[in-house]
Amino acid sequence: MILVENLINVLKEKKIDFYTGVPDCILKIFCSHIENFSKKKHIVSTSEGSATSIGIGYHLSTKKIPCIYLQNSGLSNAINPLISIASKEVYSIPLLLMIGWRGAPKKPDEPQHLAKGKITPKLLKLLKINYCILNKEKDLNKLKNIIKKANQNKRVVACLIKKGTLYTKKKIKKNLNTKFILRSDFIKIFIKLIPKKSKLISTTGYTSRELMEIRSRNKISNGKDFYMVGGMGHSSSVALGYALNSKKNIFCLDGDGAILMHLGSMRTIGYLKNENLKHIVLNNNSHESVGGQTTTASGIDFKKLSKSLGYRHYLIINSKKNLKSKIKNFIKK
Repeated sequence: MILVENLINVLKEKKIDFYTGVPDCILKIFCSHIENFSKKKHIVSTSEGSATSIGIGYHLSTKKIPCIYLQNSGLSNAINPLISIASKEVYSIPLLLMIGWRGAPKKPDEPQHLAKGKITPKLLKLLKINYCILNKEKDLNKLKNIIKKANQNKRVVACLIKKGTLYTKKKIKKNLNTKFILRSDFIKIFIKLIPKKSKLISTTGYTSRELMEIRSRNKISNGKDFYMVGGMGHSSSVALGYALNSKKNIFCLDGDGAILMHLGSMRTIGYLKNENLKHIVLNNNSHESVGGQTTTASGIDFKKLSKSLGYRHYLIINSKKNLKSKIKNFIKK
């Protein structure tokens, strides 16, 4: 195992002091340590591709190497700027990718993570990205070496970190918004009220987990679910694709971090205006399932946003008062 403070000290030693990325459960100890850095030193991005691009811009202005953190499932989102901008064949921009390796060999995990975990090293090789695997303290020397090579050769480099590798002696605080309704309470009431033949597309993370558990525990049979176990940010597009070819009620249970990742999908939904598609954003302003990092969604006026993107109606529920009647009204719209 590696003490996270020692990892950060190595990065400081190598003059890396700018961080951007998408929070990851494997890296949540790392993310929690950099979360309180100033906005000029740390940016929680909406997607891995955006984080890579922010890092590219940072290097252009400072000539320094940024650290871009991500889960390996999000590596695909970053491929475009990695190849078409940062690669040696184009602008040759040095970046350090810190990748949480879900589905690593001999590490039990979910099917979608095992599929991506198996090909992650091959994918990095295909992208011509030199990488090291961090398992123990002495591996930090490998990290120092590839950062040195990144500087010398102006290349993108990466380090892979498996589940359980990082630890800290400090207590990690989880910042969650507990002011409003519990997501599980809303889901339980909602699925009791929806028409029986409804279809639900639920986003990644706790939303799908809780939906499945609540159905099983309470034996609620209204509607049928499709759980987005991967593909963060794409649940609304899957729901739209289904709605375009169905007369049934299609409900998308989305999250604030997920909609920010591919916000443009909302415009497509608003433009097409399918009457049978209803989009629900469960907004707690945090990446809850990977450590509770802030998403910045609390600063968005969703009423104005949804209207400007073409949505027919908007409803906000922020208290338990008249919850059932508000949900019924939403379902009928």
